[in-house]
Amino acid sequence: PGGGDLLVHVPEGAKSPWHHIENLDLFFSRISFCRARNGFTCMLIGEIFELMQFIFVVAFTTFLISCVDYDILFANKALNHSQHPTEPIKVTLPDAFLPPNVCSARIQANSFLICILVIAGVFWIHRLVKFIYNICCYWEIHSFYINALKIPMSTLPYYTWQEVQARIVQIQKEHQICIHKKELTELDIYHRILRFKNYMVAMVNKSLLPIRFRLPLLGDTVFYTRGLKYNFELIFFWGPGSLFENEWSLKAEYKRAGNRLELAEKLSTRILWIGIANFLLCPLILIWQILYAFFSYTEILKREPGSLGARCWSLYGRCYLRHFNELDHELHSRLSKGYKPASKYMNCFISPLLTIVAKNVAFFAGSILAVLIALTIYDEDVLAVEHVLTTVTLLGVGITVCRSFIPDQHLVFCPEQLLRVILAHIHYMPDHWQGNAHRYETRDEFAQLFQYKAVFILEELLSPIITPLILIICLRPKSLDIVDFFRNFTVEVVGVGDTCSFAQMDVRQHGHPAWMSAGKTEASIYQQAEDGKTELSLMHFAITNPKWQPPRESTAFIGFLKERVHRDSSVALAQQAVLPENALFSSIQSLQSESEPHSLIANVIAGSSALGFHMSRDGQASRHLSEVASALRSFSPLQSAQQPSSGFQASGREGEGAQPRGASAMTASGADARTVSSGSSAWEGQLQSMILSEYASTEMSLHALYMHELHKQHAQLEPERHTWHRRESDESGESAHEELDTQRGGAVPIPRSASYPFSSPRQPAEETATLQTGFQRRYGGITDPGTVHRAPSHFSRLPLGGWAEDGQSARHPEPVPEESSEDELPPQIHKV
Repeated sequence: PGGGDLLVHVPEGAKSPWHHIENLDLFFSRISFCRARNGFTCMLIGEIFELMQFIFVVAFTTFLISCVDYDILFANKALNHSQHPTEPIKVTLPDAFLPPNVCSARIQANSFLICILVIAGVFWIHRLVKFIYNICCYWEIHSFYINALKIPMSTLPYYTWQEVQARIVQIQKEHQICIHKKELTELDIYHRILRFKNYMVAMVNKSLLPIRFRLPLLGDTVFYTRGLKYNFELIFFWGPGSLFENEWSLKAEYKRAGNRLELAEKLSTRILWIGIANFLLCPLILIWQILYAFFSYTEILKREPGSLGARCWSLYGRCYLRHFNELDHELHSRLSKGYKPASKYMNCFISPLLTIVAKNVAFFAGSILAVLIALTIYDEDVLAVEHVLTTVTLLGVGITVCRSFIPDQHLVFCPEQLLRVILAHIHYMPDHWQGNAHRYETRDEFAQLFQYKAVFILEELLSPIITPLILIICLRPKSLDIVDFFRNFTVEVVGVGDTCSFAQMDVRQHGHPAWMSAGKTEASIYQQAEDGKTELSLMHFAITNPKWQPPRESTAFIGFLKERVHRDSSVALAQQAVLPENALFSSIQSLQSESEPHSLIANVIAGSSALGFHMSRDGQASRHLSEVASALRSFSPLQSAQQPSSGFQASGREGEGAQPRGASAMTASGADARTVSSGSSAWEGQLQSMILSEYASTEMSLHALYMHELHKQHAQLEPERHTWHRRESDESGESAHEELDTQRGGAVPIPRSASYPFSSPRQPAEETATLQTGFQRRYGGITDPGTVHRAPSHFSRLPLGGWAEDGQSARHPEPVPEESSEDELPPQIHKV
């Protein structure tokens, strides 16, 4: 059923080279990666230099160990100049190099070094074979760009991803690169590229991965490195014995609840062996990490000593702040815009005591350095004195480090306003940060997302030692929770395969009542995405991909948000008629250029702050909400100018606000600028597409501010648990029944958990009429998902959820089952 899912017969002679690509996940990922690396040539040269870099590190380290006479280099041994004994001895650099035969003998005598060289050689040959294979694969991508997408490699860096994606969707009708669906959607492409990353984002969102620890002296810390991330992906997705049988399909046994205990034991054993392997390889990995860090950062530290005092977004921060279905370059662009305000915010918390110490240390060090420099200018032989050059270098580094702790005395910092600017770009923030931006607790928690570069390097160096401990001690006890997670939150999408259900951005299945999803979601606490991840990800994807047609429930949510914006903006317009003009707000507006979309964010934040000085806390929150709503209302005509209808524009109200100057020239973000500006040059089209991308980013920033203000109002009206550190019940739900016992006498309804069932005040008939599709449903290539009649489901009352064999009905045991009885629960499946 469903003509859109029928296979299309293509005669043998008419098939294109890209008809029925078997592994579309890799194919689409390579297309995205090739565009991100600016084409085939840049990627080829980069791969060649990486191979050469590995050879250089190994060869140069071996040379330093075995082929240098350090006694001569340090002048601890005199040279034999017998030919001219009366001449002064002048040591040159080649004099410290050993002869080739002596160097070779020293290498052969060092058995440990030979073992290291053999392992390095095997690893380099493996990388060489992988490089040759990748070049062959990317040559096919190169041909696909030129022949199918009609995009030359020379102009590829100037194309946006939305333009490339639009052409992929278009050529699906001609080439049938996917034979399981007649038409591809933008969400299908994102699902294939980000299949595993969406799972990782969901597991971090539900606090399932063991990356947060409470240490005795350091307190609450986060440890998430590239090595640990690599091991997680190795265990879950693509390693031997992983949970997935291929790139797009979860193993069948993990979709059923019948043998969940056996699978958990099997996964625990596999984690143990991988942890032991990490222990065995720890010395080699540690040596490589030290050498690579030394060769990478020594030159940077010499050129810019304060670079280690700079900050960067941590790996945990990138995963915590990432939307579902957000590509790497989209995340990088968004976090880069928030880098400067984040740095200014962290600089607000420089200790006054530390500033005084740094000023005096810089004074003493500067005085000594000034004397040495003056002596060197007078007579350069001063540098020949032992350790003088070393002293000058260390003093210069110390002065630079001290200056990083001395703030600019002319700057005035406003933590609350800076935090709102940060929120506009990063889109996620714990509730208790708002209003507490000046507290050190907030600063310490934000430092987990925005860490020192030196801390990042130190964590990477310690990763080979700590990663095995985390795998064996912390990850193994979560084996059962991990098995349940992949069963409960995996859905099969027609034409795509098994994906994380959170990536569907279904407000009904994963929405949070405190994030405008009240009355629109059936999700229990176990099913809800935390921190508004579902709602914000839905808005981000709809704005970034304006041609995407969201499901009916998502369209209704977007429509409700647009109506709320229209209502709140009307309040703002009414307040502007009675409030006096604010001088600070007017001056800031006069300094901003109307052609810059990001100036709108600065105006909103500055205006709402200045106008709220003499208001109560509730009045300020209402004022913030109205200001953002007014900005969104004036911004919406930029999106409504697009001709193709989308789920985002279709949900908007007609006639919202007056169109600002220059809006008539703009179309919706993500549209192909070459089709919009017909007759214009290629450069003009590329420039316009970049401008449209900036407007889309600004619109999403305004939506993030607006949704957080709405969430803040909801949290004040209905206080509930909104914490930075979520409890273990969020993952396993084991304490949900105990919480019910303590609150059973209250009149407030308790959200039901998917982990354990308990009685509900609703009647069975009403329950059946209210709930629609089960959580584990199959998504198809449906143009209008709202026309599908879904079977009733009772997933939120199931203790485990999951899959079922066809034709079996789910049982709903009322008492809390024991561990042995849970293993025998039949799984559940619903097909559409």
